[in-house]
Amino acid sequence: MAKSLVIVESPAKARTINKFLGRGYEVKASMGHVKDLPKRDLGVDVENDFEPKYIIIRGKGKVLQEIKKAARAAETIYLAPDFDREGEAIAAHLAEYLGENGGAGKIRRILFNEITKRAILEAIQNPQAIDTNKVDAQQGRRILDRLVGYLVSPLLWKAFYRGTSAGRVQTVALRMVIEREEEIEAFRPEEFWSIDAAFTGASGNAFTASLQEIGGEKTRVPNGEEAARIAEDIPRHDYRASEIEKTVRRRQPPAPFITSTLQQEASKRFGFTARKTMQIAQGLYEGVDLKDEGPVGLITYMRTDSTRVADEAIAEVRELIGRVFGPGELPEKPVEHRKGKGAQDAHEAIRPTSAARTPDSLKTQLTRDQFRLYEVVWSRFVASQMKPALYDQTKIDVRGGPYLFRASGSVIREKGFLQVFEETNGKNGKNGKDRILPEVAEGENLRLGEVSPEQHFTQPPARYTEASLVKELEANGIGRPSTYATIAATLIDRKYMRREKQRFFPTDLGRDVLKFLLVHFESVFNVGFTALMEEELDKVEEGKDRWKDVVRTFYERFRQDLDRVNVEDAKSETEIVCDRCGKPMVARWGRNGRFLACTGYPECRNTRPLEGEEPEPTNETCDKCGGGMVIRSGRFGRFLACANYPACKNTRSIPVGVACPREGCGGQLTEKRTRAGRVFYGCSSYPNCNFAVWSRPIAEKCEACGFPLLVEKSSKARGDYLECPECKAKKELAAERSGEAAEE
Repeated sequence: MAKSLVIVESPAKARTINKFLGRGYEVKASMGHVKDLPKRDLGVDVENDFEPKYIIIRGKGKVLQEIKKAARAAETIYLAPDFDREGEAIAAHLAEYLGENGGAGKIRRILFNEITKRAILEAIQNPQAIDTNKVDAQQGRRILDRLVGYLVSPLLWKAFYRGTSAGRVQTVALRMVIEREEEIEAFRPEEFWSIDAAFTGASGNAFTASLQEIGGEKTRVPNGEEAARIAEDIPRHDYRASEIEKTVRRRQPPAPFITSTLQQEASKRFGFTARKTMQIAQGLYEGVDLKDEGPVGLITYMRTDSTRVADEAIAEVRELIGRVFGPGELPEKPVEHRKGKGAQDAHEAIRPTSAARTPDSLKTQLTRDQFRLYEVVWSRFVASQMKPALYDQTKIDVRGGPYLFRASGSVIREKGFLQVFEETNGKNGKNGKDRILPEVAEGENLRLGEVSPEQHFTQPPARYTEASLVKELEANGIGRPSTYATIAATLIDRKYMRREKQRFFPTDLGRDVLKFLLVHFESVFNVGFTALMEEELDKVEEGKDRWKDVVRTFYERFRQDLDRVNVEDAKSETEIVCDRCGKPMVARWGRNGRFLACTGYPECRNTRPLEGEEPEPTNETCDKCGGGMVIRSGRFGRFLACANYPACKNTRSIPVGVACPREGCGGQLTEKRTRAGRVFYGCSSYPNCNFAVWSRPIAEKCEACGFPLLVEKSSKARGDYLECPECKAKKELAAERSGEAAEE
């Protein structure tokens, strides 16, 4: 009896599905896309209405031969890639290939939101046609990105160096990061003062209230002199509770996760990058081998912008809530969550495939990161169908003379969904505490206690984290669930920005590349136009527009800009004259930073360091020639180099003045950098000694375990502190060092 063939993208997914289907089916993996535009040329016939030229991806020949062999023997061929645009394009290319090789008439497309036996069998019973609109939307996006990448990148190579590149969406994200940095640089802090006062009523319990108004006008105290004058005048008046307001506030449960909110929560809660979050989620979706069940998908499809949930999943989670938390925590009707603006609503929200699989029941069968991500997905989904949290909120207004003080407090009356889930560092996040105010009667006289003026300064806007950047991109309609994970990683890989303590800082190279792109392509690389293109691609997916019309609209605007480009704009002319041929020199970018180059190139190839970027002298001595060592910057960060270069090409890592803690090693810890640009500190005796730490080491012994060094750490809760890398004991920084850090 002939078997049916099921084709998916990944081997992990194939193993899970094979377990559900049994002997009558053979499951093969395509290993992702099988066709794409060629790497060596544009692959788009601009003169022939943007007709693409697809070729089989190098290395996929063997995979396709195996699939073709299995397809010839199969009675039916089921194409089961993911059901987003990329998955639909894979299905279309497989159908085209198999149709050309004897598979026509046997091909079916199947869709499922979760990898469970019920979902797979149901999909096979209800095959569908390939969604050509979705394929067209993917094709339109691919060609738009190819036009930008292949037509702009060569210009960047001439202006900067080979390897720089531009992306239709990534460049706009870089622009947002740089514009935020410019806001921070332009920001000038303004001084202001707050004034709090303690009051006591008949109950004898004191509470603190903040000054809100003076003479009926909202208070803004600009300086210490004014604050001192007001603080001196406040005790001259009598005070009473002029108004007391008590209300019950409801906090609604959050919607189940979509791609962007899962990435944001995982970033804030665990420090995961968007790419790491999606890798872990992919594994949970494709299947984990459970000892009692075998391979099973634990969560639904993780690339989605919809908060919609299947009826059977809602019924299951409501049953669990009533049984575990009690009927009182279950709303009368299922909770309906509003979908976000511009959501396609094609797939369900991210949820567990079965709410009955509690995180605790899986803890020993998942990796640490898998467990943490599954737990947050499960908790959020359960919370999304629970009752709201109720707060008793109290507001007390205190008046005396021209002054109005206000105290606010809230106490949880019913925890509701907060029993299960609370967002991290949100407006009402985990760090909040209940504030109980004493019972005070309206009109009651109050006794004034201590008056406390406090100085403050306005703060600049915060730099983007990966979570806040994804949130901003989503709010502006830029990118889609399938692209969020790669945006920041791509910009860091290109060295256009760097990540420090989870925040993004643009590099000088990133600033110069963006400046060049905006001079020539401002009409293309802006938020409004990029968002418009996303909307147009969505219309293609909905069947309301043609992909070629979208590409044409983009290209007509893009072509006008291309024709006006002058790559010399990226070369900054200087007043420095070449000491070999006498021609002017220009500032240029290379892989190792900026340098001066002679305008007489290629006849004169003279180059030299750019003024202000010359190597930094040190007290280190070259162990080969005895000369001095200087600090230079290279592709993978800073390093020590002999000052006698090129006669002596000796280099080594920069020491940080801390001995390696490994007994008998004798090495020194040095500053190093990964290929992704992340700084770490490793032993100079590597590979004989592989000791390394991510945080800067300090030559200070741990008081708890005696380990010979500590490392610098920082968190929102503690600020800067020291930690032992061996026993994790923590120690507060000395006051003078904390002050230095604050000044920096």
